[in-house]
Amino acid sequence: MNDPIISFSNVSKSYPFYRHVRGIKNVLFNFPKSLRSLQEDQFEALRDISFTISEGENFGIVGNNGAGKSTTLGLIAGVLKPNKGKVVVKGRVSPLLALGAGFHPELNGKDNIILNGILMGLTRRQVQSKLEEIIEFSELGEFIDRPIRVYSSGMLARLGFSVVAHLDPEILLIDEVLGVGDIRFQQKCLQKMLEFKESGVTIVLVTHSIASIIELCDRAMWIENHVIKMIGEPREIAVKYSKASGVDLGLDAIQPLSSKSKVKPKSNPATDSPFGQVAR
Repeated sequence: MNDPIISFSNVSKSYPFYRHVRGIKNVLFNFPKSLRSLQEDQFEALRDISFTISEGENFGIVGNNGAGKSTTLGLIAGVLKPNKGKVVVKGRVSPLLALGAGFHPELNGKDNIILNGILMGLTRRQVQSKLEEIIEFSELGEFIDRPIRVYSSGMLARLGFSVVAHLDPEILLIDEVLGVGDIRFQQKCLQKMLEFKESGVTIVLVTHSIASIIELCDRAMWIENHVIKMIGEPREIAVKYSKASGVDLGLDAIQPLSSKSKVKPKSNPATDSPFGQVAR
């Protein structure tokens, strides 16, 4: 394996519970108590986690809702800061963390492509050189000239993935948002990710699709109750996570894919859809 491009060292992340404040006067007269309450009354999203991801590695993260998967991606992307520990990321991050993230609802698709690219650290000229390629991949047609506030969730996913996939990502973060797209576009995105895998792009994938973890990832991490339960080979993680969830997904027939693999539509979308929902 290559040197780590992402490393977490004893990282913890908490969010304060913001309670209703009964007047500014009450806060000021009871300031020590109010401050102590704010500091103590917190939700712990991650607790003392440590792991590394090597350059060019495809790394999957699984776990139940609320386990801390999306918080982990947010820390990698730099949109969140840890309360304790250290996060080191070496390389430009291209995140696809939430529908519409980095887009302005009143701008049309073309303008949002340029805006999103600049937010990722590219120049306007660099984004312009990829503009037509991005538009073609998104298959948005005449909607590319309309404000994205009229887009469906699937259209936002198309635009978001098309942008991050064509702006030369070094580290690609994907957080389940592609599950809202239609099956044909999901397969198209899957093929693109396989090409990234072959070309050495580092990919961190959060998904409930256990099949995608086996097909796409070199290693996987299982987060449970805000701590790392296990890190290892994707099939082993998938089998143990499924058993712990009380679900038998019949994973024996699923094999790792490469860019030369012919990606075919899945026969059982409930378990096999790439980026689809398997465990809720």
